[in-house]
Amino acid sequence: MFKYAEQIAAFETKRAALVAANVAIMEKAANEGTTLDAAQTEEFDGNQADIASIDEHLKRLRIAEKAAGTAAAPVAGSDAAAAGAARSGTRVEVKGTNVPKGTSFTRYAMALARSKGNLMQAAEIAKSWADSTPEVETILRAAVSAGTTTDTAWAKPLVEYQNMSSEFAELLRPATIIGRIAGLRRVPFEIKIPRQVGGSSVGWVGEGKPKPVSALAFDQISLGRAKTAGIVVITDELARASSPSAETLVRDDLVAQTAQFLDTQFVDPAKAASSGVSPASITNGVTPVVASGTDSDAVRRDAKALMGKFLAANMSLAGAVWIMTEQQALGFALMTNPLGQSEFPGLAINGASGGTFMGLPVVLSENIPANAGSGSPVTGAGGRIILAKASEILLADDGETMLDVSSEASLQMESAPTSPPDATTVMLSLWQNNMIGIRAERYINWGKRRAGAVQFIDSANYGTA
Repeated sequence: MFKYAEQIAAFETKRAALVAANVAIMEKAANEGTTLDAAQTEEFDGNQADIASIDEHLKRLRIAEKAAGTAAAPVAGSDAAAAGAARSGTRVEVKGTNVPKGTSFTRYAMALARSKGNLMQAAEIAKSWADSTPEVETILRAAVSAGTTTDTAWAKPLVEYQNMSSEFAELLRPATIIGRIAGLRRVPFEIKIPRQVGGSSVGWVGEGKPKPVSALAFDQISLGRAKTAGIVVITDELARASSPSAETLVRDDLVAQTAQFLDTQFVDPAKAASSGVSPASITNGVTPVVASGTDSDAVRRDAKALMGKFLAANMSLAGAVWIMTEQQALGFALMTNPLGQSEFPGLAINGASGGTFMGLPVVLSENIPANAGSGSPVTGAGGRIILAKASEILLADDGETMLDVSSEASLQMESAPTSPPDATTVMLSLWQNNMIGIRAERYINWGKRRAGAVQFIDSANYGTA
């Protein structure tokens, strides 16, 4: 077998020498402030032609080396000889990339957008990112060609697509309330889960008296495949801008849109279940504790009443988490006693974690809808502070976000589109306005295992006095 590794090393050394020679020629001319003379030009161009030839030959050598490695069979011999051969093998270096998380997924969307859905053209566009995100081109190339589940060449593209989708989900998850609550009970879609809604009874029994008999009460909860979807519309000019700032804009907008929607739907008391469409929020149907004041005494009084609801339902507070806005957390953090000491020193406002409040962890989000003063279930204006027991909240989430791109559709540019469209519906043609629509979809569902697993304080304006 040819020693391809030695040939590759030799040609790479020769190439490096030619590159160094050309650099020296250009530096000499720059130092002298002159252009290349005829001899220097001939030498430079000759070196450049040799470099191009070597590059092409190196490609062929690497292909041959890979083919030879695939066809190679183990040589019979002693274990010691085999171990020595393994130790003398070629060293393989794996280099990672330092691109921001979610870049692969964003570039996949950008390539689809710029090609207007043409997969072959999108794969060509993705070649420009081969150095930092080669998996984008691989995925798009795989999408062009058909294959079977037994085709070994298909395994890597499928894994890369799953990893890229998961990377976007990982980028999205810390930005949502759901992603920052530890201990949620993960369950599959379409699985019936029995839950106990009534217990047995036990009592004192006198001598010779019959013992009481009681029955337990159960029902079932099932999380179907609820789907969230959002569309981001960008101009063709923005899609063609391949700078990192354009990629970041598209990525951040997809993250923000999905995160804000999921957060609001997860905690808004007004969000009731829609059969076959969406789940109720975890606070829907809960009778809140109405804030009794704005000072620290009111905080303790209301928190005690809220926690008392858990204890009255024989539900431990272990694993519970507070969910509140940064504005309300700031109000708590600024409260001081007569000695100037913080009333609630455990709180921390750093955008990722709220620290602790009353000994329990805090999740901060500005997507918790406030009571405007005329909402349900109470009429007082103010924020909402939620206390949820994470292990009693069921979550079904496939962790992937699917993308589709079109430049020829007509859209209702509304956050709540009319269905079905009527005579008053205004449609925007993406083709006519030189725009591109990117649609993101995600399957997710949730539900409470026990009704009392979530409580909240309403009309909270603590620290405003």
